[in-house]
Amino acid sequence: MIVMLNNRDNVVVIDCQLAGISGDMLLGALIDLGADIKKTVNAIQSIKDYLRGCNQLEVSVHDVTRCGFSAKKVTVTIKETLKQRTGGELKTALLNCLKNLKLSHEAYSFAVSSLETLIEAESKIHGENLEKVHLHEIGSADTLADIIGAATALEDLGFLKKARIYSTPAAVGGGLFNFSHGIVPSPAPATLEILRMNNFPFSGGSINTELTTPTGAALLVNMVDEVVQFYPPMRPVSTGYGAGAKDFKEFPNVVRILLGERYGQTFLLDKIYVLETNLDDVSGEIIGYTINRLLEKGAKDVSVVPTITKKNRPGHILRVIVSKEDVEPLARILMEETGTLGVRVVPYNRFVLSRQIVHIEVNVDGIREKVAVKIARDQDGKIIQIKPEYEDAKRIASKTNKSLRKILNLIKCETTKVLSEGENK
Repeated sequence: MIVMLNNRDNVVVIDCQLAGISGDMLLGALIDLGADIKKTVNAIQSIKDYLRGCNQLEVSVHDVTRCGFSAKKVTVTIKETLKQRTGGELKTALLNCLKNLKLSHEAYSFAVSSLETLIEAESKIHGENLEKVHLHEIGSADTLADIIGAATALEDLGFLKKARIYSTPAAVGGGLFNFSHGIVPSPAPATLEILRMNNFPFSGGSINTELTTPTGAALLVNMVDEVVQFYPPMRPVSTGYGAGAKDFKEFPNVVRILLGERYGQTFLLDKIYVLETNLDDVSGEIIGYTINRLLEKGAKDVSVVPTITKKNRPGHILRVIVSKEDVEPLARILMEETGTLGVRVVPYNRFVLSRQIVHIEVNVDGIREKVAVKIARDQDGKIIQIKPEYEDAKRIASKTNKSLRKILNLIKCETTKVLSEGENK
């Protein structure tokens, strides 16, 4: 068993840029890092007690080699009488299983969100209701095995509470492959939709086969705090390798997870870009519309500063905070919408707090609603801010006829309570 470091000093990097990621590969790497095998296997095997049509579910963990690299391989053997299930059936089974396992709030939320991500992707692809969408490959007990196993292993390692998790862009493979709906290109439609919904970067190649699976993608986007091209500053502590089912000749079919300790900075360091332009002949309607377009297309923030321009005319400075990849497209929007002839671009380094989205269920006058809440922590894990999602709070305020201020306070109190209970488990 590995020795965990203190609080948020833990840095975890999921390296899936070569062989992609699947649920069993992730699970194998977490076990190789030191997650309790017995606890994880028992959690997975309990699924058969809650999933209709699952008559047998056995789990084995063994050492294999992939292109000469030693890795852990997790094999789930299932006997099922059902070939497909609906999204509602799979979610009900997961919730009942999680209640029995009594996982922490973070692990519970991670597992539920991962399955919801899968179901939502399938729903959008097939144009069916979330509860009634028919699931084929991902409707198998194998999907719940990956989700329950990953949630249990992550909790055992402490990664969901005491680590900042990074990932490289995911390799998705290429070529064509067969599945329940016939021949499709890689990445599979569900995998592509999951990555698209979460704005998660990926790359094709370097082999004509599926590398990242829908379940692997769903687990990845719900676990990762930040995607990086290069590893962040860290002192390496331990490495885990999880093997895929195939053994390629071209490269080792493994996902690598590195646990380390951050160094060199007290806060998380982020790089952003600021776009600026001076406007002295643009109406308020145009400025307002431009702000909406910028935010819709990914701007982190937009502000308008009153100023005096040439010939002592009143004007505005339109200032936009963006990520590197959004510099050119958002500069173009500024030019197209305002008619400005130039946009200043200035890079900045900034200190940021670690951010995590959790989903909390609140009860207001008998009305139960699920809300998203952003939790901001410093590097020692101390909560600095709890911020409910505005649209969720607005919806509840409208339904209950209560003030938005009261609803926001209620959500914050409930979130604090749930987080406190989770830490005390």
